[in-house]
Amino acid sequence: MARRTKHGERGSTLLMVLAAIVIMGLTVGVAGSSWKTIVQREHEEELYFRGDQYRRAIADFHAAWGVYPKRLEELLEDRRALYVQRHLRRLYPDPMTGAPFELVRDDAGSIRGVYSADGGMPFRQDGFPAEYDSFRKATSYRDWKFVFEPGQEDAQNGVESPR
Repeated sequence: MARRTKHGERGSTLLMVLAAIVIMGLTVGVAGSSWKTIVQREHEEELYFRGDQYRRAIADFHAAWGVYPKRLEELLEDRRALYVQRHLRRLYPDPMTGAPFELVRDDAGSIRGVYSADGGMPFRQDGFPAEYDSFRKATSYRDWKFVFEPGQEDAQNGVESPR
C-alpha cells in the first residue's frame, strides 16, 4: 500500500538534507581556517627558532675568528682549529617556504644573517628579546632579519647579538 503524505511534507526531507549539508560545509570551512592558522603559527615559531640558530652560529663563528663566514657550510664544519668546530648542527631550510634561507651579506660578500623570502604577515607582533626588537615593526616575514652585529651582548648566554 502506498504511503500518503500531506501536501506540505513533500520535499521537507530534501530540505533537511540540504540544510545539514550547508551546516557541515560551514563547520568544515571554519575548521579549515583554524587549521591553517595553527599551521602558520607553528611555521612562524619554527622560523624564529631556525633564524635564531643561524644568528647564534654566525656570532659563534665571529667570536672564534673575528670574521664572518663566506658560505653557510663553514658553520657546519669549521676546520681552522685543531679540532672540527660545529657552529651549526645542520643547514635548516626556511620553514615558511621550504627553500633555503635568503642571506644578508655585507659589502665584502660575507654572511651576516638570514631571512625568509615569505611575504606573509606575522602573527607575533611583540614579546621579542632586545636583539629582535625591530621585529615588532615587521609587516612580513621578510622583515624578520636574523643578523649578527658585533657589540651587543645577548643577556641569555653572553653571545654578542644584533640590533
